[in-house]
Amino acid sequence: MDKKATLKLPDGRDLEFPVLGGSIGPEVIDIRSLYGKSGMFTYDPGFMSTASCNSTITYIDGDAGVLLYRGYPIEQLAKHCDFLDVCYLLLNGELPNKPQRDEFVGTVMRHTMVHDQLNRFYMGFRRDAHPMAVMVGVVGALSAFYHDSLDISDPEHRRVAAFRLIAKMPTIVAMAYKYTVGQPFVYPRNNLSYTGNFMNMMFSLPVEDYKVNNVLERALDRILILHADHEQNASTSTVRLSGSSGANPFACIAAGIACLWGPAHGGANEAALGMLQDIQKAGGVAKVGEFIKQVKDKNSNVKLMGFGHRVYKNYDPRAKLMRETCHEVLNELGLHDDPLFKLAMAMEKIALEDDYFVSRKLYPNVDFYSGIVQRALGIPVSMFTCIFSLARTVGWIAQWQEMIGDPEYKIGRPRQLYRGAVKRDVKPIGQR
Repeated sequence: MDKKATLKLPDGRDLEFPVLGGSIGPEVIDIRSLYGKSGMFTYDPGFMSTASCNSTITYIDGDAGVLLYRGYPIEQLAKHCDFLDVCYLLLNGELPNKPQRDEFVGTVMRHTMVHDQLNRFYMGFRRDAHPMAVMVGVVGALSAFYHDSLDISDPEHRRVAAFRLIAKMPTIVAMAYKYTVGQPFVYPRNNLSYTGNFMNMMFSLPVEDYKVNNVLERALDRILILHADHEQNASTSTVRLSGSSGANPFACIAAGIACLWGPAHGGANEAALGMLQDIQKAGGVAKVGEFIKQVKDKNSNVKLMGFGHRVYKNYDPRAKLMRETCHEVLNELGLHDDPLFKLAMAMEKIALEDDYFVSRKLYPNVDFYSGIVQRALGIPVSMFTCIFSLARTVGWIAQWQEMIGDPEYKIGRPRQLYRGAVKRDVKPIGQR
């Protein structure tokens, strides 16, 4: 028997709405007919209780600390797969077999170079421009260079655009870095892995050989896996909303990058590292207790960055994996006595044992450790969100493609609760 939910209106009428169930997760009340039946809308700032779409890509159980890509636990994917395996999974719904993987990797690597004129596009930015500002402009400009993949109604155009974005994003990010530090651009090397190629474009110089460190390569690859998708977050919702108008995929991904740039979203790992650096300057581990007291003081403006999450009310599963990766990287580089990592461990211990944080479910999230790992890899703070954009691109594309193929999708048009002036007449200027 189909489930129904009943809504009692102020005028005494009872309206029934279907209750829809997913494969896992909470049921939802289908209120699409609400306005037609009642003349009323729902009010839900921040979409705290609203499902904007149905999806088969990513599932999060925040209370249990579960993250699944196409049903696979993130812990298993991070251990047994590399980033391009995860890209294939998010785009196609299943992990690739050997022939499928070889074909997919080959196609991606054939698209790693960017149009030569795009190199000159960077010259229009100031050298001290934030790399994310450069990213928004350059990715948006791809639609001016690749006219043969802009028809969103053509499956082949969508496929080619997807490969181009996944393949060219490491090149674009590395070029943004090289431009800001005044070093020459490094061309892709397709004999390297996806992540190894990115590291080579970031860190190699014409004057000396650069060898990719396997431990560091795997660490960065894991960062990409952990950030590849995260359900209907702000930037993903931005990509879907942009795409609902029929905008081309390059424009949609540029919109996602712009949203991700916000400090409450992709900039969180930068903020977490900044917090640790400030405490270190103030006295390090000895000052953790004093800092925690300030965090608890409601009259203080001090905030604890890298703890808690909009969705997770348990230990973020990505944070556990990033913590392990952090140990591996610091040990490989001989930085096991790194003061920031020691400081992070001290803060984590207090937060996991102090009732103030436990009762509020303020557990460490992935941003708490990823900034330390990237810093150890030699990635500057200004590039952290660019790395996030690189990782999340495949998730944005998968979500965009799913929306385009959804027969129920419509142009996004949220409603509002209007509280402005009622209708009034314009007075002559002398009477105002």
